[in-house]
Amino acid sequence: MNLRVLLPTEVLIDEEVTKVTAEAQNGSFCLLPKHIDFLAALVPGLLSFEDTAGREIFLAVDEGILVKYGYEVFVSTRNAVRGPDLGQLKQIVEQKFKKLDQMEQKTRSAMAKIEAGFIRKFLEIRK
Repeated sequence: MNLRVLLPTEVLIDEEVTKVTAEAQNGSFCLLPKHIDFLAALVPGLLSFEDTAGREIFLAVDEGILVKYGYEVFVSTRNAVRGPDLGQLKQIVEQKFKKLDQMEQKTRSAMAKIEAGFIRKFLEIRK
């Protein structure tokens, strides 16, 4: 099967695999090459796949959509991180989420200032 993991800004994974395991709201599932066509809404968690050399590779993924059509498996998600093993993947995810949280706080602060300025100007125009 060919696995493609698509992020908004890049194609994270595009390679031949022999197995894909992911998590949906009703639990984990495994796809093999002869599995029927399949669609699932993914929950934040782990997605693993086995490459053609038999190595298991892990991704931490945000919520998204997985589509298996023929021998193609597409995963579309906002965020995904690839790690060499589960321990390092956990550290990478924690660092990335910490950075995202800081960026979100800055964005919320900037939006609050813009909204306050807009309201101030609106009230001045009303007078």
